[in-house]
Amino acid sequence: MATDYVIGVDSSTTATKAVVWDREGNAVAEGRATFPLSQPHPGWGEQNAEDWWRSTKTALKEAAAQVDPRRIRAVGLTHQRESFVCANEDGTPLRAAILWLDARSYDEVDRYGSEKLHEITGKPPDVTPALYKLFWLRDHEPDILDRTSRVLDVHGFLVGRLTGNWRTTWACADPLGLVDMRGFDWSDETLAEVGLSREQLPELTPPGEIMGELRDDVARETGLPAGLPVVGGAGDGQTAGLGANITEPGKAYLNLGTAVVSGTYSDDYAWSRDFRTLSGPIPGTYTLETLLRGGTYTISWFVDNFGGIRAEDLGLDLSAEQVMETAAQWVPPGSEGLMLLPYLNTASTPHWDSQASGVLFGLRGRHKKAHVYRAVLEGIAFEQRLGTDGMEKGLGGSIKRLFAMGGGSRSPLFCQIVADITGRPVTACKEVETTCLGAAMFASAAADGDDIRAAAAAMSGEGATYEPDGERSKFYDRLYNDVYKEIYHCVAPLYPALVNAVSENG
Repeated sequence: MATDYVIGVDSSTTATKAVVWDREGNAVAEGRATFPLSQPHPGWGEQNAEDWWRSTKTALKEAAAQVDPRRIRAVGLTHQRESFVCANEDGTPLRAAILWLDARSYDEVDRYGSEKLHEITGKPPDVTPALYKLFWLRDHEPDILDRTSRVLDVHGFLVGRLTGNWRTTWACADPLGLVDMRGFDWSDETLAEVGLSREQLPELTPPGEIMGELRDDVARETGLPAGLPVVGGAGDGQTAGLGANITEPGKAYLNLGTAVVSGTYSDDYAWSRDFRTLSGPIPGTYTLETLLRGGTYTISWFVDNFGGIRAEDLGLDLSAEQVMETAAQWVPPGSEGLMLLPYLNTASTPHWDSQASGVLFGLRGRHKKAHVYRAVLEGIAFEQRLGTDGMEKGLGGSIKRLFAMGGGSRSPLFCQIVADITGRPVTACKEVETTCLGAAMFASAAADGDDIRAAAAAMSGEGATYEPDGERSKFYDRLYNDVYKEIYHCVAPLYPALVNAVSENG
């Protein structure tokens, strides 16, 4: 029996997907299981870590049932980054897991954030890394950390359940903000600051290593072969980049999802407020990454709350977004003077301003829904240009092409606007599920004893390419340099006053 399949598992923020792939990167089966997210207080985000495990088992069982499981040669893992759980010695959670999107640690960022921690970890002071939420736990729930035997990222938690080994890769763990990025090891200085020891953390390995073998009881539950190699991967962002074959300089991935995340390859360590620095999916390399929390979330927010479109009432088999996109195509570039600063979920790179919020600038009576929709797309693209330019400064080299993935990559208008505004060709990846595909590439390389780059080249593919239009790019250049880049700096002094006024009003 040929063993020609691998499984890529992606445990994301609201669901776990398990996709079976062949050697050419074609999906042949898929399992999926959702799980809830709780917000016990405004700005908080928590989950029951046991839901990560239950959904993983369900997704694996569904996927395995659709193929001959004897053909599967390895399982690769990727996951939501920065999220973590405090557990006892056997991995039982002591409290709800705290997620990447949790923003409770504003005060801790101000109190503990420093240039030194930024330089060590590659992460600018911000509410996203687990580090500042661990500071919050130390300040507000010290008994939890005192009782904690294991602080586990999602990958480490799942590896423990799948294999019985408490291991993770440094490319999975480094988004926590506890890894010394120059040495790819736990930072003793950072651990001392938060009051943790190495004994409370899983063993670190390079990405792409075999974490262990599938336990017999898990094999029985999922229908997979016992002893199947479980291969460690990287966080979902870096893994999506691997799925897009970003394995050399000059290219960047662009995940047009709920958050817009873009990253590029680097052989050398660099740190800056223009990006956050992560371990690359290839051992010993780096990923420089930008983040816009309000990505396609901003599109959905507008359509859900202000679109007022029910395509089914018109007899159209289209989404509301597709209808709005058709209308927005008739709006000229620049949306007739309407611009959006897309900070609906605060500002990350390069401003790292937790009090920042969105701004609709230039609004006049002639503007209609289609104008606002196009302004949303253009605002996200302007912000991506800001991020890509910042990554280039850190690299000391140029980014010549963007490889788009996620739901937004299937929008011709959105991709063309990004190309025109950034001045770079945008190529849509052949596969939407590039994150799962990247996890499968790790599995394939490990199972075959092959190079990760070779697996990425063999399993990735390209779709449509959108070239920048010279005249539109020239017009957008002026808008970007004369207007867009200035909006944040003009309104930034008002954000604290707005927050204080609203807070004082109860």
